[in-house]
Order: sequence, then C-alpha cells, then structure tokens
Amino acid sequence: MNHALPLVTLDELAVLSQRASTVIERLRERVFSPGTQKQLDLLFNVRTAAEMVGRSEKAIRDAEADGRLPEPAKDEATNRRQGYSLAEVNQMREAFGTLPHREPDDPPLIMAVQNFKGGVGKTTLVVHLAQYFALRGYRVCVIDCDSQASTTAVFGLNPDVDVDEEEDTLYPFLQHGGPKSLHYALRATYWPGIALIPANLGLYDAEYEFAARMARDPAFILDRLRDGVASIADQFDIILMDPPPALGMLSLSVLRAANALLIPAPPNNIDFASTAHFLKMMESTLAELARHGGAREYSFVKILTSKMNDQKSAHQAIKRMMDAVFPQDILNVSLKDSAEIDNATANLMTVYELTGPATRTETHKRCRAYLDAVGREVELLIRKTWPSHHRQLRKEGLL
Repeated sequence: MNHALPLVTLDELAVLSQRASTVIERLRERVFSPGTQKQLDLLFNVRTAAEMVGRSEKAIRDAEADGRLPEPAKDEATNRRQGYSLAEVNQMREAFGTLPHREPDDPPLIMAVQNFKGGVGKTTLVVHLAQYFALRGYRVCVIDCDSQASTTAVFGLNPDVDVDEEEDTLYPFLQHGGPKSLHYALRATYWPGIALIPANLGLYDAEYEFAARMARDPAFILDRLRDGVASIADQFDIILMDPPPALGMLSLSVLRAANALLIPAPPNNIDFASTAHFLKMMESTLAELARHGGAREYSFVKILTSKMNDQKSAHQAIKRMMDAVFPQDILNVSLKDSAEIDNATANLMTVYELTGPATRTETHKRCRAYLDAVGREVELLIRKTWPSHHRQLRKEGLL
C-alpha cells in the first residue's frame, strides 16, 4: 500500500515527545527560575483594609494605638504606611471578630469544579475562587486531582521538580495500605488561608490501579478519597477539588467525595453539547454508585457559563437557551472571556495576584469585577449551607 507521506515510527514519536517536553521545560524555567519562589505582593491601604474587615478606618487606627493591633510598617523615606498584607488584614479580622469562618457544627463545603471536557475554564475557576475566598478570610484547601497539575503550577510548584508523587500527592493515599489521613500531603501556600494538595504526572498511575481494583473492591475505590477528604475537612471552611477532565476513576472518586458541584460550561454548541452529555453521564454514574452503596446528595449543583463573549451573537443565543433550560440551576453571573485571565495564566498567575500599573487598566477592573461577581454568588450558596450564617443572611435579606 502506497502512502503519500512516510509512516511515523515509534522512534519519531519519541523525538516529538522529547521536543514537546523541552518546550514545557523552557516555559517552566522562565516561571520557576532558580532561586525564585512565588510570593504574594498584594498590599491594601487602610481604606480597603477597613472595607475587607468590616470596620471603620478609625477603628483600625484606634486598635493600633491601644496595642490591640501592631503598628503598620512605614516607608523609611516618607514615613508613610506601606500598606497591609492579607495576613495583616486577617489579623484585624481576628481582633474585631469578623472572620467569616463556619462554626464547628457547620458542614465544611467540599466542592468539585467538574466537567468531563477540557478547555472549559475548570482550573481557572478553581484557582480564582480559592483566592477570592482567601481574600474574604475563609480557610481554603485546594486538592489537585488532575495529573496535568495546572492548579499546582499556578500555586508556584513545579510539578516535575517540587512534587514527589510517592510523598506529596494523593497517589500514596489512594493505594491499598496507604496513609490513614491526607494530612501528610497538605502544603501551605504563599496565599494566607490557602493550603494545597499538589499533583503531578505520577497521579495518572492511580487511574490504572483504581480500575484494576474496582471489580474486586468497589467499596474501597468509592470511599477512599471521600474518607481522605473527611480526615482533613475540620481544618477548613471550603475545600475545592480540581478533577481530571475525563470520566475516569479519579473523577468518580471526586464526585463521591464532594458535597457540592460547580459545572463550568462555555456557551458554544460543542461545549454545551459536551456539558449535556456530562450531566447525562453523571446521572447514570451516580445511579450506579448508589447501587454499590455509594449514594450521594449535594448541597447544590450549579452550572456556570464560562468563557462568555458578549460580542458574539452565537454566545448570546446559547446563553439565552441555557438560561431558559436551567432557570434554577445556572448562576446569574457569567465568567467572561478575558485576555486579562489569559495573560495572567501564561505567566502561571491569576488576576488577583497582579499588582502595580496592570491593575489600574479598565480591562483589569472589568475582569476583576466579573471574577468577584462569580465569587460572591458561589460564596452565598456556600454560606446558605452553614446554619450559623443563616441569621446574618436573613438580616442582610439574602435568605
């Protein structure tokens, strides 16, 4: 049989793979250059700090004057306040009793940002929601369940260098006879209030091992991750899980471990069709899990329109259809398609981490407003699951 082009051999595929790895390595060298470590450079002036804390500027200055709060650092040249870090803002919240933590009797919110299709904005949503919640003062854990480890990279870890799958990821816990809790894998991040369980490519091996064991030990497979999350949940208000974009054993485990689901869905025909298939597959999958004793109910299941472009008439048409079909199940706000997010992601950053002149552009302000609106709506859903917050929500007219 004649071919117009020569057949590609296994050796040539290996060369292609190596070249791709070289590109990734160079990109990571630029971001994870030796001697550098990601840090949070955000500083808030006293007016912004007062808004975040829920007290007046005078109350903050009075607390500093009488010793309840430390004196802020000042610039040596100008003797002016340099601004407050997020850790210092949280210290204020603690002093004034305005930290928004759930009460011990409230259930921790364990939310999976789930869709079986890639490219829908899943990781973007996870990292920005985590940082929004941290800015609000919540205790947050992010569990990267995806072997591609994009979330891990955004939080400043090189998955190939800084993460050992046998010690730092979910992998050892998911093995038979593994650790009894997930505490070994928790890492503090440069974001006050956010802990991370990282991932790397080695996590992919868990898919094969889980699949091999499913027939003979379904209870272990179904319950293992859920039990692991439960072992650390008392330390956090909100746990965000970033699963793989495929219907595999890890994704099933995430569905079993979560008590809330957020489904990002871009408003185009292909992605919306994929989301419809995802919902159908999820229905049948959860029914199958229930037959094996793994029934699960969720505090909420919401669809978020992601990568929305108001300038595209097709996006507007599909968004109208989504609103009509899912009137009670779709978030009121959308996550807009934004070059600001793309530019930040290219540097393994988020919009919330940008500082300096970049934050004074209209593009940044609009993008930040979109992200804040998504965060606020999800935050309200979460607070409604906590009985201790109901009184305040009623007072605010939100319940």
